[in-house]
Amino acid sequence: MITDKEFTLRLIRQLSQALEKLILDKPEESLMQKDLDFDSLMKDIFKFDFKELSAKSKEEVIEIVKERQERDHKDYYEMLGNLFYYNGKVLANSDFLDKAKTFYELYLQTSGIFALPIINRITEIKKALE
Repeated sequence: MITDKEFTLRLIRQLSQALEKLILDKPEESLMQKDLDFDSLMKDIFKFDFKELSAKSKEEVIEIVKERQERDHKDYYEMLGNLFYYNGKVLANSDFLDKAKTFYELYLQTSGIFALPIINRITEIKKALE
């Protein structure tokens, strides 16, 4: 039997993978379909949409993640990094890029994984924010 926590974790990974494909400019479906899925996934994961999430400070978002099970933190941080990175690039929003950098750094710390694409994105964000 699948639990709510397992279902949410599956949604987080699904959203993260969809964002990764968008970041790499390899979307599989029309962007309109992605937007629809994106909004429903956000509401399933956080109980609110991206607009409400993006209005929160980094510290507030980190507190939301800390309320979840510790073993899932890395998945949340990766998804949040991808989420803010993609929207920061599309909307040319430096606040979103700064949040992406923070969440990517937290992902690297919590996962213990050496992820070169993430490290490269952090470097790119740092240059963009200068």
